[in-house]
Amino acid sequence: MDEFATRFADLLEDTALKVRSLTIDRLDRAIKITALGIIATTLGGVAIVYLIRAIFQAVAVPLGVLGAYAFFGGLFVVGGAFMWATRKRPPKEDDV
Repeated sequence: MDEFATRFADLLEDTALKVRSLTIDRLDRAIKITALGIIATTLGGVAIVYLIRAIFQAVAVPLGVLGAYAFFGGLFVVGGAFMWATRKRPPKEDDV
């Protein structure tokens, strides 16, 4: 009878470990990856904001504040024109 009790306890433990490895361990890994992704995205966004601010200040020294705004405005206009020119046009009904 002792052998049966030991085997049954081992079976229950193995089943519990298998269920845990299929559910909780996967969920734990996904939560860690998501949390690290959120932290990395936040730090990257802050770094981009500080970088843009530093570039603006560096451009404002020789050109003045108005010139820096004009420079960045022109940069955004050129970037927007480039994106507009390379957009993917939907097919017209005549082409179908």
